[in-house]
Amino acid sequence: MRIFLWLLGLFAAAIGLAVLARFNAGNVVFFYPPWRVDLSLNLFVVLAALLFMTLFGILRALRTAQLLPQKVAQYRRDRADREANRALREALKALFEGRFGQAEKAASRACAVADNAGVAALVAARAAHRLGQAERRQSWLARASEDESLRTARLMTEIELLVDEHHPEQALDAVRELNRSGTRHIHALRMALKANQAAKNWPEVLRLVRTLDKNNAIHPALSQRLRELAYDAVLSDASHDPESLRRVWFAIPADDRGQAPIAARGARAFSSRGLHEEASAIIEKALAVDWDDRLVRAWRGAAGTEGSATLLGQIERCEQQLQRHPADAELALTLGIFCLRQKLWGKAQRCLEMALSDTTDPDTVREAHLKLAQLHEALEDPEQAASHYRQSALAALL
Repeated sequence: MRIFLWLLGLFAAAIGLAVLARFNAGNVVFFYPPWRVDLSLNLFVVLAALLFMTLFGILRALRTAQLLPQKVAQYRRDRADREANRALREALKALFEGRFGQAEKAASRACAVADNAGVAALVAARAAHRLGQAERRQSWLARASEDESLRTARLMTEIELLVDEHHPEQALDAVRELNRSGTRHIHALRMALKANQAAKNWPEVLRLVRTLDKNNAIHPALSQRLRELAYDAVLSDASHDPESLRRVWFAIPADDRGQAPIAARGARAFSSRGLHEEASAIIEKALAVDWDDRLVRAWRGAAGTEGSATLLGQIERCEQQLQRHPADAELALTLGIFCLRQKLWGKAQRCLEMALSDTTDPDTVREAHLKLAQLHEALEDPEQAASHYRQSALAALL
């Protein structure tokens, strides 16, 4: 339809010009003595149009010839850009497919164009890392550092690759450089968490876990596990004296102190320094929040010395708990151990035998038989002691 309208307009214009030329009686005279040229106005218009078109064509050709070198250069640049972009796409595709050698080769071709050089260098660095070529990886990262706009991307890549290669100290150097730029996005925090975890920098791990928790950027189970590992490492530090241990313990948030694994580890740390009363208080507070066998087992390690007010108080409170949990074998074993230490032979024997009757757990059975053997040794009953030692050894083999 459009072509038909164009043809219709062209025919109409031709007819109009023909009619106009037929009734145009004008003429044009060119006089240059001694010559004179007479032309009709219609012929003059046609010749003028032809002359204009000829001059325009000549000038256009000259202009095109003048711009030809620039066009050739631009064509070559465009072709190089297309080839570099295609090589970059091939490099990314090969990297995701796991063809790391081809990815590195394609990325090196993509570096031929300055705009792609930085990103291609990062792709090549990842490919070289997967190939186990640390020197080539560092060379590519150094090349990527020439593009300042890729600073954050380069540092994030470097941190991830160094953590994967188990070089936490170097990764932390990159983390510090990243932090100086003010970058605080979530993935950077996750990478910093991995680097600090690998470097066993537990106070920083705790800080990062809390930050990621606030942003809902870490799975609760992983957060809990990392907290347990960090608190376990901090509380296990043998350099802590009683006073510094108290400072460390009370620096832990109250909600964390009430969790069974952390409370049990803290109680063991206090017990190892002879602070049995404080260890027992930690266990009892945690048990009030959540009853857990790990806490009960840790309570046994917090037993006070014979005749001390601490041990007597522990026996009393353990008896109260046993009334509330009469079928708890771990609790019965704990009370039996407390009574054994206080030399309450009869009560200790009843509690230890109660623990044996209420459990099938090999560790609990082994420990109960071991304590009964020690009890019979104290009562000068070597036959019974030997029997319980044998049963304890058998339980240890299960």
